[in-house]
Amino acid sequence: MKEVVAIQFVNTNRIYYFDRNKVELNADDKVIVETEKGLQYGIVVNPSLEISEKKLILPLKKVIRRANKEDLKQASINEKDGNKALKKAIEIAEELDLKMNIISATFTFDRKELMINFLADDRIDFRELAKKLAAIYKTRIELRQIGIRDKAKEIGGLGPCGRFLCCSAFLNDFSSVSINMAKNQYIALNPTKINGACGRLLCCFNYEDDQYTEMKKEYPAVGSSIKVDGEKAKVITHNLFKRSYTVEKPNKEQVEIFLDESTK
Repeated sequence: MKEVVAIQFVNTNRIYYFDRNKVELNADDKVIVETEKGLQYGIVVNPSLEISEKKLILPLKKVIRRANKEDLKQASINEKDGNKALKKAIEIAEELDLKMNIISATFTFDRKELMINFLADDRIDFRELAKKLAAIYKTRIELRQIGIRDKAKEIGGLGPCGRFLCCSAFLNDFSSVSINMAKNQYIALNPTKINGACGRLLCCFNYEDDQYTEMKKEYPAVGSSIKVDGEKAKVITHNLFKRSYTVEKPNKEQVEIFLDESTK
């Protein structure tokens, strides 16, 4: 295990881990950190936690310092200039007739790079766009095509549950979600019910899927045949909350069977 500090950057909800480098930190402190793209301005999410070294890319980059007044001023300037760069990038993309939806533009703290995220249905030749932006801002331009789930994470919103989207609130990475998870949890396969704001399957299917799988081990599989009162009957449904399942006899009579007496 290795002690790290968890940090979040502007325009992203992903958490990154850094070497605290003996800097005294508290949650919500603003900091300047070393990254592969140069210096970055971030916010401390957790000042001290232990993570398995297997989950880290070593050696860790370091926290340089807590942000001072000049750093905060520079970060504010970068944010405003990033918004202006976003408008300019959209304007140039339209002039070049590029079929892309540019959704964010962010300067690194030291302004050595301007990072632009965009959505597109197909691969885009953005070399001319990058060339024009580099001529204007005199810095390295990185354009990154992201997915629809990344867009939802950046923009945020409300889910069908009425709460803020998990991806924008606390999810740091997107786990694989399959239609089998919805089936495993007896959820009707209605696209309006199983898809999130991004149009993809709800991330929350991951939260309880293992529990449903574990609970089902106590039940005979749906579609299987068992003996009930000496007759062959077919299992047609489970009710995990009542801890019961229903079978259908050859005469079409349905019988509910409880796993234990206390749940009748």
